[in-house]
Amino acid sequence: MEIEEFRKAIRKEFGQNLEHATPANVRGFLDRMQDDVFQGSLRGRIELNEPKTTYEEILKDFFSRVLDFPRDEALIMLWTMAFDLSFSAIEHHLSERLDALFQDIDT
Repeated sequence: MEIEEFRKAIRKEFGQNLEHATPANVRGFLDRMQDDVFQGSLRGRIELNEPKTTYEEILKDFFSRVLDFPRDEALIMLWTMAFDLSFSAIEHHLSERLDALFQDIDT
């Protein structure tokens, strides 16, 4: 995917200034985008051969490899990861706030 195509998809989904982005629709969009990118490329058996054993090691490996990707691909991967992590943090924060509001309610 080229960067201009990516920009258009983002703005079509969330608005010019991302005004329509929410934790729920961001997750859905990123899932659909991943399906579109990998559609048809995964055939048959998938073998997981991940030598890294911690999340920290996996992240270091990811960021190290992204440095060698073509510019558009690297930008899209880094942007989507940052977007996903940012909205996941918002979702977590909102969940904690809502849990606190309802903790005294008996079911």
